[in-house]
Amino acid sequence: MPTYQAIKGEVRITSCFVPKTCWIAHVLEPFGKELRSASNRVDANVRKYPCPAEKQAAIIDAISRLEKQALRPRGSSL
Repeated sequence: MPTYQAIKGEVRITSCFVPKTCWIAHVLEPFGKELRSASNRVDANVRKYPCPAEKQAAIIDAISRLEKQALRPRGSSL
């Protein structure tokens, strides 16, 4: 799984906006990614800043591109 910083960088390059960390968490939640609860979160069942629908596709695309890059075999060092 790519890091949040890698996802932010990929989205910034490809879609010209920087997603909030909470947007990334909101997108990752349905995919079974185990998320921690913030200590300052008022209600564990309600998101204060959910990811806007028009931004979700860009974040999902960035995650899938980064995962494909991680699975690609690297060149031999010999």
